[in-house]
Amino acid sequence: MTTQQMLDERYGRTRAGGRRWGLWIGIALGVVAAIVVGWMTVASASTAVDADTTGFRLVDDRTVEVTFQFTSPPGRGVACAIEAQDAEHGTVGWKVVEFAASDDHGQAHRATLPTTAVAVTGFVNDCWVT
Repeated sequence: MTTQQMLDERYGRTRAGGRRWGLWIGIALGVVAAIVVGWMTVASASTAVDADTTGFRLVDDRTVEVTFQFTSPPGRGVACAIEAQDAEHGTVGWKVVEFAASDDHGQAHRATLPTTAVAVTGFVNDCWVT
């Protein structure tokens, strides 16, 4: 037995066996991570709702009308949070509006929102699948 072999045996070093196992474990972890990321991407895309405010109109000092459109998965209900803000960007109105399931991918809607003070803007804050 050579000195190198004695040192390798003493300190638990092996030539290539340990490295190969580490390589295979690393590859397996990489494959699992790629599968998880792919699944999360597909799952979140299937429930994604994209909303855009197309306009707003100040009806009076206590009311804002917001027009908007959204795209959602067909056959799923959608809820949208509508917000109105004052000149200092403070929230003066907030309302969650729910829409029944539809076979249409894109829909346009109008929502009237009561406010606690004079608003200068109205918009869709967020939409989600219900």
